[in-house]
Amino acid sequence: MASLIDIFFQINILSTKWKMLAMIDQHGARNLLTGEASGKTLATHAVSALRQWILDGALAPGSRLRIEELRARFGMGASPLREALSQLAAEGLVQRLDQRGFRVATADAAELNDLIETRCLIEGSALRASIEAGDDAWEERIIIAHRRLSRVPRSLGAEAFIPNPEWDKLHLALHMALIGACRATTVLEICETLHHRATRFRNLSNAVAWRQREVGHEHDALVAAVVERRANEAVDLLLNHYRKTGALVGEALAVSYRGSSPAAEIQGA
Repeated sequence: MASLIDIFFQINILSTKWKMLAMIDQHGARNLLTGEASGKTLATHAVSALRQWILDGALAPGSRLRIEELRARFGMGASPLREALSQLAAEGLVQRLDQRGFRVATADAAELNDLIETRCLIEGSALRASIEAGDDAWEERIIIAHRRLSRVPRSLGAEAFIPNPEWDKLHLALHMALIGACRATTVLEICETLHHRATRFRNLSNAVAWRQREVGHEHDALVAAVVERRANEAVDLLLNHYRKTGALVGEALAVSYRGSSPAAEIQGA
């Protein structure tokens, strides 16, 4: 019997292909499967799908990403796939192998610690600046983002953790809303990239700790401190929020991250 993650992975594949077909049709391209669609359009959607699979953990850390196997999965040529993988490499989610293609970025304690401390340094300052400059409209955006996130489950499975892409999207929206008044576009772009990289680690920790962690309560306390302009407390809560994730991920990394998901079909020996 197929596992829940297998089913989730296959549903994502079908959903992604339909979205690609719909987008391509809107732009007047003729046929995705024959490669007549815009290479840029194909690459954009390949980036989106691969990024989501990596963040969800459907493609395990260190998994080989073979172009021929990806071509079969996506029904597109090699060029847009290489472009997609190159973009994901720039985001830190994929690694180039000298003359041997690509693989999903590995996950180790050193990278995790560096990522967490980088987020703490940058986002702590951004949050403080946002609290100082934020207006009523900014507060409303935070409250709305928080309410929306609180209504969505973190896991698609009740017995086993299956990442919920909708929760991930709304989680990003909340964290970006919190720092959204810092008035530094480049900082916001960096924070969004760091968030995507952290999502992969967070999902690794969720696989072993999602039941024992009350993330919603952490968000409640953080949002309350921010909208009440308690800057020092808010920054401390944010940093603790990230470092708690780091501690849980450290436990998860000690467990072999192997399984029967379709990632095994894409990784090589």
